Amino acid sequence: MMLCRALRPKNLPLLFHKPKVNPCELWAAPFGSLFSTHIVGDKPILVRDFIHSALYDPKHGYFSQRSKSVGVLPRAIKFNQLEGRKGYMKYLDKIYKESELSWFTPVEIFKPWYAHGIAEAIMRTANFSVPLKIYEIGGGSGTCAKGIMDYIMLNAPPRVYNNMTYISVEVSPSLAEIQRETVGEVHSHLSKFRVECRDATDRSGWGDVEQQPCWVIMLEVLDNLPHDLIYSENQVSPWMEVWVEKLQDRETLSELYKPLQDSLIKRCVEIIDLDKKHDFQSSAILKAKSVWSKVFPKPQRCWLPTGCLKLLEVLHEVLPKMSLIASDFSYLPDVRILGERAPLVSTKKDGSSSDYNSYLDARGDADIFFPTEFWLLERIDHYCSGWLKLQKDMSSKEGKKRRTITLDTSSFMDEFGLPSKTRTKDGYNPLLDDFKNTKFYLSVPTHNTV
Repeated sequence: MMLCRALRPKNLPLLFHKPKVNPCELWAAPFGSLFSTHIVGDKPILVRDFIHSALYDPKHGYFSQRSKSVGVLPRAIKFNQLEGRKGYMKYLDKIYKESELSWFTPVEIFKPWYAHGIAEAIMRTANFSVPLKIYEIGGGSGTCAKGIMDYIMLNAPPRVYNNMTYISVEVSPSLAEIQRETVGEVHSHLSKFRVECRDATDRSGWGDVEQQPCWVIMLEVLDNLPHDLIYSENQVSPWMEVWVEKLQDRETLSELYKPLQDSLIKRCVEIIDLDKKHDFQSSAILKAKSVWSKVFPKPQRCWLPTGCLKLLEVLHEVLPKMSLIASDFSYLPDVRILGERAPLVSTKKDGSSSDYNSYLDARGDADIFFPTEFWLLERIDHYCSGWLKLQKDMSSKEGKKRRTITLDTSSFMDEFGLPSKTRTKDGYNPLLDDFKNTKFYLSVPTHNTV
């Protein structure tokens, strides 16, 4: 299960002000940390492996220690009984105080309407000539699965519901059990639903390639996928991989820089095309930049969504005819960590959240979550489908293998949901008005092979 921090009432005003984060900001000196030394052994590890251990290590990982980090509301919120934004905030504050849990995700706060919107999007474009099959990566408490199955049971032709299959791919055994209980509230769902306890990025867990059309749902999954970090000394120096190592005192962690050699990192750099700008510049311009970089060096740091690339490579291989719906944060407020696409590293103490200045400070007590650049998600999707690779072959005239669209959450719910169900008495609608930093990405296969 990959989770995210859903925003609490005090965080919601931040959604209306996009923070100014400069890409690849200045870097002064290597990070040092007195924490998390149990994650790194005698040999250095890549940043993505450090993040994976900090979040998912069975003994020390953040989510392993917090099996109850996914909040479940005992009943749906009746928005039409709330006076307005003030009443909504007061109600949210009340349920957070009553709960020992850390966060409630959007699909939980707006149940069942959030899941119903996703189900409607599926029903409008699904091929019902074959049985409907849905995979959900990281199903949380099962609220999304139950909401989608409820909607299909009530709104689709009976044969669609009767023949459908819903598979949750969930890495957490405790969450898997919660999902079974949630979906099992409707007895007829149980014969159509199952949980597979495994890591979705592990190709071996998927078995044979599935040639039938299917749907894949990922809600707040991308933000907790491990990322890699690359570093450049100045504006013209080559990018280097960042590794994490223990210093001689065995208590302090620091960064180690190596030439690019990891194949996953190199593929991600290729997709982003970080060096594209150099290809079209004259030697005189490049020489001037080289001189300038020596006089005014500006170190650069960029975070790479290698976990996303790995997951989509696996999904495209095993489910070549999949349709994808993903939802996540398009930006995060008040990011302290340096670099383009840098994460928030947040912990909760005594009921309040605080953010770390370094990802190396994560020691099993902190969530590490990243913004999703949806233009980059689209490029990774096309790359994994094989189309983006073909474009490097100038003789290829093959068309795109995917049709894609990115929508703001409000636009998605206006199109597929029932916005009136989340509207308060004075017309305020938290689903449409507050979640300004979240988007939906939809990707379906085409038959364009001309």
